[in-house]
Amino acid sequence: MNITQKMTAEFIGTLWLVLGGCGSAVLAAGFPELGIGFLGVAFAFGLTVLTMAYAIGHISGCHLNPAVSIGLWAGGRFPANELLPYIIAQVAGGIAGAGILFLIASGNADFSLADGFASNGYGDHSPGGYNLTSALVTEVVMTLFFLLIILGATDKRAPQGFAPIAIGLGLTLIHLISIPVTNTSVNPARSTGPALFVGDWATSQLWLFWVAPIAGAILAGVIYKFFDTKES
Repeated sequence: MNITQKMTAEFIGTLWLVLGGCGSAVLAAGFPELGIGFLGVAFAFGLTVLTMAYAIGHISGCHLNPAVSIGLWAGGRFPANELLPYIIAQVAGGIAGAGILFLIASGNADFSLADGFASNGYGDHSPGGYNLTSALVTEVVMTLFFLLIILGATDKRAPQGFAPIAIGLGLTLIHLISIPVTNTSVNPARSTGPALFVGDWATSQLWLFWVAPIAGAILAGVIYKFFDTKES
């Protein structure tokens, strides 16, 4: 596959992740009596990755996340010269997904960006009121484990064909843990799309949801290299 095909796949996949995951939070989580709640949103994010892994994994690797691309590079699994094109495609896809979601959601007279639009935040903008330190630790650790799952499940020594399931369920678990803390990012592209529509506090806090996931991903790549070291 050439880089244009890979970028297109990453754009489409990240669009689907934001539309499916954030869309479930904006459109379905709080629906009176029938809302899917945190559990449903967690599964929605997991399902977006699971479905796209089978749809485009053979085209681009289905990263859908700048932190994943950087973590795979840190782990020696991804070439540095493709990092920037992948990140550009992922961020563009995240913005496009948020744009489609905005068009859908704004068709309801009660919709307001003031409700957060599934943006990530800390302090007053954390669903559970968690502070910056809690948010930082959560995003670093959750992304670290997400990358360890990805690196392990896609290792040539792992059982073949099951990686999308492990990765999708891993992301679901991460959301179950961390939605109350930050609304769960572990993905700068997912955070950027909604934040650009909300502006104000969402964009001012966006730095954390780039720095922390990338730091966690790099740590995971370094850690996983230890398991790739051959015994002398």
